[in-house]
Amino acid sequence: MKRTTLFAVCLYLSAALATAQVNERDFVKGADVGFLTGQERQGQKFYDVKGNERECLELLKNDYQMSAIRMRVWVNPRGGSCDKNELLAMAKRVKALGMDLMVDFHYSDSWADPGKQPIPKAWLGHSFEEMKQDLRQHTIEVLTLLKENGIAPRWVQVGNETTNGMLWSVKTNERGWEVKDSLGHTTITHSMGHIKTEPQQYAGFIRTGYDAVKEVFPQAIVIVHLDRGHRQDIYDKNLDTILKYGGKFDMVGMSLYPYWAMEGHPELKADDIITDCIKNIRYVSEKYGCDVMIVETGYEVDERHPEKMEEGRRQLSRAIREARGDTNGHCRGVFYWEPQCRPGGYKLGAFDSKGMPTAIMDGFLE
Repeated sequence: MKRTTLFAVCLYLSAALATAQVNERDFVKGADVGFLTGQERQGQKFYDVKGNERECLELLKNDYQMSAIRMRVWVNPRGGSCDKNELLAMAKRVKALGMDLMVDFHYSDSWADPGKQPIPKAWLGHSFEEMKQDLRQHTIEVLTLLKENGIAPRWVQVGNETTNGMLWSVKTNERGWEVKDSLGHTTITHSMGHIKTEPQQYAGFIRTGYDAVKEVFPQAIVIVHLDRGHRQDIYDKNLDTILKYGGKFDMVGMSLYPYWAMEGHPELKADDIITDCIKNIRYVSEKYGCDVMIVETGYEVDERHPEKMEEGRRQLSRAIREARGDTNGHCRGVFYWEPQCRPGGYKLGAFDSKGMPTAIMDGFLE
């Protein structure tokens, strides 16, 4: 081989290796731990697989290669859970460990998801323009609190699973969950940004949130988050609507939950759902010219059936492997939703009843 050719090959391999290292470093593995403060308040402890007591965030970082934490924030939550002060306290812990932070604005006093996006009590009765100002002020207030404490989130979600829009309330029970009729339908009680009836206002809220984030943290990556990452049609409809009416985003966040997708749909298979999600990541990144991230995923814990955790590990490992290696570099990470949850109240955590990681967590190491 000629010397000049050998030199060119070495330069190519060096560049390729550098690119691979950058891509590896930029691919994030993380967790949403919004319940953690409450768990610790109740005295719950966490342990590694050898039974040693560990601080939860440190365990996730050092034993499971996680480099980022996602935290939700509500407007005026009952009891202060998931408010701006709880966010700040956790953000300080995240920074102390050298981890990155994702802030997930729900723009609600409680849970916001595809089935409901409850308008905060203090915002009820406001006009569209007034509510945009409410959203802007809340976003700036929360992010300014972080900034004043030397914390800069790497990513900010302007809304949580806004598949059907933002800021629309439904009839709920005393626990805050939506009430459905015999046909499984809910009753919308207040709506300001439902994608079907007020698409322009929905896009306006997304744009307002985007601009508010950039006002405080110009370098933050602003995410629009939708559920059912395996459903391309959902992403076409929602993202097209946002852009049609002047909304903006830097990245698209997806939820990937084979367990929930299959519930009530026996014709679906977990591997097909993962396949379709990876395909959709490629599609969305190409169509909209942006990166994508799986900001929520989870797999079933059942201590009576260890094989279910092994299957969860396999699915998680596959999702991470293909998100990193089969999306043309456009999937930037995978976050597990509340892995530290113990089985009982929530099925898709990843720790057992003793507070130890199950086999599912090994999916982060493969």
